[in-house]
Amino acid sequence: MRVTFKLYAMLAAHLPNEYRGHRRDGNELALDVPDGATVAEVIKEFHLPEKLVHLVLVDGKYIAPPERELRVLQEGEVLAIWPPIAGG
Repeated sequence: MRVTFKLYAMLAAHLPNEYRGHRRDGNELALDVPDGATVAEVIKEFHLPEKLVHLVLVDGKYIAPPERELRVLQEGEVLAIWPPIAGG
């Protein structure tokens, strides 16, 4: 099944080279995952550092850390991940 996977800010460096900064949508890719794949499995597959996986949304809905192991992705959903952001 296919989902859209988006990584923001410094996390985009974990995407394959062909997706990083070479296109307007350089922070996202269409990702084929097996049926039953969870949010946590995708995070592990891309070797995202746990301390940098801060805000996780599926179709705009926040997925809290304890829910990530259980939240099964569905065909066509968008998984977006942001690192902690500081500003001032």
